[in-house]
Amino acid sequence: MARAGLNTERLTRAGAELADEVGFDQVTVSALARRFDVKVASLYSHVASSQDLKTRIALFALDELAGRAAEALAGRSGKQALAAFAGVYRDYARDHPGRYAATQLRLDPETAAASAGRRHTELARAILRGYDLAEPEHTHAVRLLGSVVHGYLSLELGGAFSHSAPAPEQSWPRIVDALDALLRNWPAS
Repeated sequence: MARAGLNTERLTRAGAELADEVGFDQVTVSALARRFDVKVASLYSHVASSQDLKTRIALFALDELAGRAAEALAGRSGKQALAAFAGVYRDYARDHPGRYAATQLRLDPETAAASAGRRHTELARAILRGYDLAEPEHTHAVRLLGSVVHGYLSLELGGAFSHSAPAPEQSWPRIVDALDALLRNWPAS
């Protein structure tokens, strides 16, 4: 019989919190069982394996981040939308480093297609409507946005910018300005 109060949703949320505390790579069913002071076997009626738990955390984080990004983009366009979008990602990565790492988990094609990952792409494409980019260029621009934002956040979270001036807080708006300038002056193919 399952322990009262434990269900897949609660375990997923607790796994996301654990990821923020110890790092996404350290999340296992065993670690989660210790958190609830239960036997590992009692969790297997809710999650199939540590990989299943990590996939659930990734889906949870993708959905949570997409909701925040959509809210931030509402009523904005152009550079304001770009800055809001990038800012939400940065805030999320800093506030929830384990969950942010989970958003990078490679999902199988079927799971990825059903995830909020598609919503992230649609939000990025919504930003591009504020720029004069032809539709065939949108995929390239979406990949650029993702690469720059994720690359910067990965380096910042890893401490790569802590050894030199200026502070990352000063570089971030310059990065957004540069992305805006690039999107406004997208090279012809």
